[in-house]
Amino acid sequence: MDHLDAEEILALFPGLRCWDQVGRHVRSMARPGARRILAWLGSFPGDGWQQRWLNSGAENDEGWLDAVCPEDGRTRGHRIRETYNGLSFLLACRVVRPGYPFLARYRPQTVYAMIRAVISPEVFERVEKAGAEAGIGARHLGEAMVSLTKIVLHSGKTLDQLTSEDVLAYRDWYRQRTGRTKYGLHGAWDVLVAIGVLPVGSTLRRTTRLGQLSTAELVDRHGIANRPIRDLLVRYLGERRPSMDYGAFLSLSVMLVSNFWTDIEAHHPGIDTLHLPPEVVDAWKERLRVWTGTDGTTRERRNYIDVLIRIRGFYLDLQEWALHDPSWAPWAVPSPIRKGDTAGLIKTRRKVIAEMHQRVRDRLPNLPVLVDTAERHRREHTALLAFAGATPIGETFEHAGRTYRRTVHKAYTGPGARPAPETVVVEDLDGGELLDLNRTEDDAFWAWAVIETLRHTGVRMEELLEITHLALISYPLPDTGEVVPLLQIVPSKTDQERLLLVTPELASVLASIITRIRGADGRVPLVARWDEHERVLGPALPHLFQRKYVWRDAVISTTTVQKLISATITRAGLVDRTGKPLRYTPHDFRRMFATEAVTGGLPVHIAARILGHTSLSTTQTYLAVFQDELIRSYRAFVDQRRATRPEAEYREPTDEEWTEFQQHFQLRKLELGTCGRPYGTPCQHEHACVRCPMLRIEPAQRQRLTEIIDNLQHRITEAQERRWLGEVQGLQISLDAAKAKLAALDRMTAATAAGPTLLGLPAGPAKKLADSS
Repeated sequence: MDHLDAEEILALFPGLRCWDQVGRHVRSMARPGARRILAWLGSFPGDGWQQRWLNSGAENDEGWLDAVCPEDGRTRGHRIRETYNGLSFLLACRVVRPGYPFLARYRPQTVYAMIRAVISPEVFERVEKAGAEAGIGARHLGEAMVSLTKIVLHSGKTLDQLTSEDVLAYRDWYRQRTGRTKYGLHGAWDVLVAIGVLPVGSTLRRTTRLGQLSTAELVDRHGIANRPIRDLLVRYLGERRPSMDYGAFLSLSVMLVSNFWTDIEAHHPGIDTLHLPPEVVDAWKERLRVWTGTDGTTRERRNYIDVLIRIRGFYLDLQEWALHDPSWAPWAVPSPIRKGDTAGLIKTRRKVIAEMHQRVRDRLPNLPVLVDTAERHRREHTALLAFAGATPIGETFEHAGRTYRRTVHKAYTGPGARPAPETVVVEDLDGGELLDLNRTEDDAFWAWAVIETLRHTGVRMEELLEITHLALISYPLPDTGEVVPLLQIVPSKTDQERLLLVTPELASVLASIITRIRGADGRVPLVARWDEHERVLGPALPHLFQRKYVWRDAVISTTTVQKLISATITRAGLVDRTGKPLRYTPHDFRRMFATEAVTGGLPVHIAARILGHTSLSTTQTYLAVFQDELIRSYRAFVDQRRATRPEAEYREPTDEEWTEFQQHFQLRKLELGTCGRPYGTPCQHEHACVRCPMLRIEPAQRQRLTEIIDNLQHRITEAQERRWLGEVQGLQISLDAAKAKLAALDRMTAATAAGPTLLGLPAGPAKKLADSS
């Protein structure tokens, strides 16, 4: 087409597949408009129509429209429509290949449909069918079709000739222009995979994710000018990398390259040796004390001493390695960091621990309010979604004291609009806000699920997101047949997996999650989780904390977890002592879990095993309300137990010992429910079970618990009348604990009001063998 003359091109129009599909008015304007465009392009130099198009400057702005069709007595709108109709047929004939800047301004959606009827019509039909089968909504599929049409027009290829590089080129251009990925481009990639154009199993997100960088890439991104120093840092970091995970290695590279040597070169150009003058070192230390944000704000650097320790270790490693390998000897120079420079490390760590403790003191008393807010918000939006879903579109209804109108998005109204997706959209007539109830209900559910799971398990955020359906394990007791549910936690820091006892409240939460994410076949979908710290994609597993992003199943990201928690805090209106809004992080729930468990009577060393700590000192830093004397008492208890415990106990248990272990679970039955204390630990409350956090109340014993509360209130009244003030204090503690247990029992009962939900524990090898036979 590039070298045909104008009349030959115009003669092609009636033969196009779309010629008879457009209206007579459009056909009448197509040839005059195209003739004017071709005549205008002919005034520019170039070998072919494409070069003339680029030399004309039509890609840059819309001023060429008036130049193509000057004033001739008709309105400008009529002249512009004629020009656009002619251009549409020129694009359909592939006379010119417009660039993405032009296509970003050229937005006649009906023209794109016309072009799809001419260029690869059968392939586009397959794409539309594959998108519908994949569950892609009409809106997202329409955006995907437009994106593919633009890529086809720009590349000059047919749809089945596109490669991943073509899609990525459009993505890169759009991200450079707007800072985000084009809406609908993920769907475009997925439908191309579905019809076999792109590699099977690939996704746009997986293709564009930046994995682990090589050591040289990590160093070179900071732009070191001195080549020998750059090579030294690459070699040194390469030696250290095998013994570190990627997150820690990335931190080390930033400290050595960015915080140290890049700063030295920027302020003292020309330095080519590690043997730095004292004045250079002193100036660098002063600059290091201040951290500057991207917005120009400054504050004292919190990891100042950590950076000094890393730099000192770098110099000492070079000195030690030079003793065994002479190639390191030229770099073995005195360290600019003296041992006294790092003397404040213990003081800094104590300050950090004190801040952690204060965070727990500020947040633990507000935890019940946060939990109630998440639960109430979930119930309200579940009820609102059900009520609005039963209301016809356009009608008004009232719910919880507010007035709503069921509606649809504007993109799906009017003549020729696409079918609306299966979402429930309402307009809040009191506040004037448009609400997508499917989205708000989904956010409310996952905020509740995240908060409940974190506070009942004390797991790290990475461990939370790695929980799968396979982590639920059932342990049946041989004598009684009682099933003890356990939750297997995959470690995110250590190499030791651990098992947590699933409490009734936690079981209710996990059952709700499994019920929600199960597919039509009754199974939890298999999804791969992207590790943001290690920059690797894990295997496809039935992760529990996954949600549907439009049509794709994906594990919730760490950023989303923080946003859900923060939204709940804002909704609860929680503030600290100074009136500032409280900010909870997922790790705050871990510290609060440890504090509640140990203050409730759980030994510190048992809490350390539950939390997955290898050192008892780490657990003790989590305990905000513990006093030093109590910590020393626990340490003495643990040391004595380890000293007197014979090594023979660290062996395979005998039949008698195993029977004793099983009897521990049989002796857990109590008047009000079940005792959940770990095996081998004594009762910490001298069997004052109402006060004990290990007591699991059975719903059938609610009446009995109510009677105990009434009895305690009567006893408090009698003690107050007789002036038994010491008795009043003890009874009040028991009363508060009993009321807290009653509230927890009612909350759990409300959550399971619809009846029991099976967790669907994965079958073990024995059960599979029995089923197969």
